[in-house]
Amino acid sequence: MRSSFSVHQPQDKVSVAAGETLTLNCTTSANATAGAVRWLKGWDSENKTIYDQKESLPRVMRAVNGSDTDFTIHIRNVQPEDMGTYYCVKFVKSDTGQDEVFKRGRGTDVSVYETTLVPGMVTAAIVLCFLLLLGLFVTLCMYRRKHQGRVGSPCPTRTVAMGSFSSVPLQCCAGTPGTPSEVLDAESSHLPSQSSKEENSIHYADLQPLPPAPRRSRSPGTAPTEYASLRVAAK
Repeated sequence: MRSSFSVHQPQDKVSVAAGETLTLNCTTSANATAGAVRWLKGWDSENKTIYDQKESLPRVMRAVNGSDTDFTIHIRNVQPEDMGTYYCVKFVKSDTGQDEVFKRGRGTDVSVYETTLVPGMVTAAIVLCFLLLLGLFVTLCMYRRKHQGRVGSPCPTRTVAMGSFSSVPLQCCAGTPGTPSEVLDAESSHLPSQSSKEENSIHYADLQPLPPAPRRSRSPGTAPTEYASLRVAAK
């Protein structure tokens, strides 16, 4: 019966974060001999009992209570000092009544790591935050520029031809932006008519020197005057 008994400890290595729960698996064969099953940390004289069927550490609990074959345990709130090699061990009573090792598992190497951010993750987080802020700044600048452009130019500028005169730009900004045609008509009503090209031309008369006027008596302080005629085409 003793030769057919076995202890199965499947985990070779386990890595767990500090503060998490560590699970250590162990099963035995059904034809168990009399004796306790314990979990030990370390081996030889430096071993420490982690779990015993009679007593265990406060942070250690059995996964399946009352089982004769499943001795899996949970260790809560794992700390760096919990690192080491754990063994599932089957004990039997010797002829002297002392517990002696009968079978043991191959051992599970446990490592504990801190949950602090590594430098690469910190750098990536900083770059990501910078890109997000840059994108937000560019979007805000584009929005403000677009908004200021609408406020500064509420309506387009139109050009009105004045006959033979050069074109004059008119901006339909009087009144409300919704009535540009009414403003344009009001401004255009004061411009010269385009009915005839000849009517829009100004004709200047030739200025001829006047003959000397006869001298007449004039009041003291009155200055002599000269006259010229100027004919302008009627509008």
